[in-house]
Amino acid sequence: MKRREFLLKSMLMGVAATLPVHKFFATAQENPFKTLRRNVGTFTGRGGTIGWLVNAEGIVVVDSQFPDSAQNCIAGLEEMENVAFDMLINTHHHGDHTAGNPIFKEKVKRIVAHQNVPDLQKAAAQRNGQEALESQVYPDTTYGTSWSETVGDETVHLKHYGPAHTGGDTVIYFEKANVAHMGDLIFNRAHPFIDKGSGASISNWITTLKTVADELPSDAVYIFSHGNSDYGTTGKKEDLSVKVDFLTALLDYTQKGIDAGKTVEKLSDIETLSGFEEFKAPGWRLPLSANVEVAYAELTEEN
Repeated sequence: MKRREFLLKSMLMGVAATLPVHKFFATAQENPFKTLRRNVGTFTGRGGTIGWLVNAEGIVVVDSQFPDSAQNCIAGLEEMENVAFDMLINTHHHGDHTAGNPIFKEKVKRIVAHQNVPDLQKAAAQRNGQEALESQVYPDTTYGTSWSETVGDETVHLKHYGPAHTGGDTVIYFEKANVAHMGDLIFNRAHPFIDKGSGASISNWITTLKTVADELPSDAVYIFSHGNSDYGTTGKKEDLSVKVDFLTALLDYTQKGIDAGKTVEKLSDIETLSGFEEFKAPGWRLPLSANVEVAYAELTEEN
């Protein structure tokens, strides 16, 4: 542990040298690297929380954020252990999880994701006018329902539970460490982004979170891509239940409004759901109204 702490401090100084002065002091106060269990940890930079595994046989990275933060993450991981990068895993296709792929491409042997991710990423890039090859690197290894591989003394499992936040979400589970990266399946105590255009399903999102909580050990540690600053981006099984309760309440609220003949505009005129006031997180830009609009569309389509 002392050696790891020393390496982390040394890495931090190296990363800081590449940052503007004001960012250096912010980073120095908040170490972006955090070890959770058994060589698995997180990196918080700009974008969805990166997960990592570093052992004597290789380095595995979950999500890539943006080019600048991706480079900082790589620099830090290389300081921890002088071994080759094995793979980068994309939890889904959104830019704050994949824009750093070009930086990692030169380091990793492969980029792994659910089979729907390349097409979803390409479609999003075309919509945003960012389909140029140099700005987009797509996963080159994909899977359907589940996939696993051993890296050193750790087994990494990937599983897709159907449409939820998008149509291509992956839960990554580090078996020996008992740590799961949930990607954007958890916005911890914050109104989530529900990407209906990319195949999202609120009802199956609820099922997915319940299934993950049932399948994994009760003492598993979870990594969340985004979180209310008062709650953070790591948590426990109970945090999955909170998100289940929120999504269930969202559907219930919207269905009652539909049954009462209310328009989507009327239903969307709301800032928080009762009992979930903390989801209006400090500095968080996604409003509850956007969630209600997606819920309304999902429920009326089903009816």
